[in-house]
Parts: sequence; C-alpha cells; structure tokens
Amino acid sequence: MRTRFILIQTSHAGNVGAAARAMKTMGFDDLVLVAPRWANVLRREETIQRASGALDVLANARIVDTLDEALDGVTHLCATAMIPRDFGPPTRTPREHLEPLSKGEAQHVAFLFGSERFGMRNEDVYRCNVALSIPTDPQFGSLNLGAAIQVIAYEWRQALGGFAVRDATAPVRAADAQAVAGMLDHWERALVQIGFLDPQAPKKLMPRLQQLFNRAQPTQEEIHILRGIAKAMADAAKGGGGGGPGKTPSAVRKEPG
Repeated sequence: MRTRFILIQTSHAGNVGAAARAMKTMGFDDLVLVAPRWANVLRREETIQRASGALDVLANARIVDTLDEALDGVTHLCATAMIPRDFGPPTRTPREHLEPLSKGEAQHVAFLFGSERFGMRNEDVYRCNVALSIPTDPQFGSLNLGAAIQVIAYEWRQALGGFAVRDATAPVRAADAQAVAGMLDHWERALVQIGFLDPQAPKKLMPRLQQLFNRAQPTQEEIHILRGIAKAMADAAKGGGGGGPGKTPSAVRKEPG
C-alpha cells in the first residue's frame, strides 16, 4: 500500500511541521500541500521546530496548486470530515474502514485534510471514497490538525500491521537458585543475631521466606541489596542492638507461630 497525506490550504506553518512529525512516527513520508498560505512553508522556522527532527519528510514534501495535482496516482481517497454531509461518501470511523482496506488489493491510498479555518469543502469531500470521522466526545470534537493526522496515521499503521513495541529497559534476569539460597542463609544468621529467629524453635520462618523470594524472583542486584541488609542487621546486633541467639530485644518482634 502506498500512502499519501494531503493538506489543503494550510494556514499555520506549525501544523505542517506537526504533520511531518506525526507521519514519520508512523513510518509515512509522502506529504503534499495544496495551495498553503505560505509559499515557503516547508522552510519556515516554525515548521522546522514543530517537525521535531522529521526533516526528511519536509524535504520530500511537495507543494502544488490544485487538488487534482495532489491526487496524481491515487486510487483510494479518504476525507477526514467531522461534520456529516447530506450527500456524499459513507461516513465511517478510521478503524472500521481502514482494517478491511488494508486486507484488500494493493492501492495508492491518500488521506485528505482541509483548512484549519474552513475545514473541507463539500466538493472535495464528494470526490472521496469515504469520509473518516474520528470518534470523539460529542460535546467537544475539536481536534488540532496535527493531532487529527496523528490519529489517522496511527490507525492506518495499525491496520497495516503496526510496529513491535521495544522494551525501554534491558530484560530482567532472575538470580539463580544458588544465589537465593546463599542470601537466605545470610538472612537466617542475621535474624538469629538480632533475636528475631530462635534457632531452637525456628518454626516455619525460613521456609516462608524461601517461598516469598521464589515468588519475587529477585535479580542478582536485589540479592546484593538483601545481603547488605542482613549484614547491617548483624552489625547492629554486634554493636549492642541485638540480644543474641534466643534473646529478643524489646524493639524486635519475634516471628509468630
């Protein structure tokens, strides 16, 4: 599927930059401007700033005088019109229309966006195969041009298969069983030293901790932290904070039965 985004009589340079950015994030780069307000809109500072790095889309963009020129080669034209027309193409949501479209025969698809000030003219809508209406709150359906292009570009990219989500962080690897066992042994000695665990009547404290850490699946870094806590507890006990094996300091609650 070839894809083109067509903007008619754009009046704000920043919206052209926002359009380029919205397109690039979804992997599209064919942008055509029909009779924009500024002849140098692709080079204006506001356009470049709002593009946020999508300069290749701007470099590839074309400015034409008429919609006929912009539609060269297009076989399926989608209007983006929030106001229903009494006469014209069927009105559908982007998801409703684009999903089956993506599964059909290969076409050259174009999305048509009207002026920020006047929207789309009826005669332009009538030329389209469908009028896409973004489902918004009925009490407030106003969308900025750049936002509308982002929604349409996203829905079309999803219909075409989308992009895989990349992990923002490196995959987490759980510590091995030997590391967990060593940490639990360290904790057992520390708990005895602070008087929380009576080695003569240990009950089920350590098996419970074993199950807890089995569920938590701590990483090697977290094992180091837990060992550090055990060492701090033991050091505090040696400094007089603990009561020794079988002796519980008043500030430490013993493990319940």
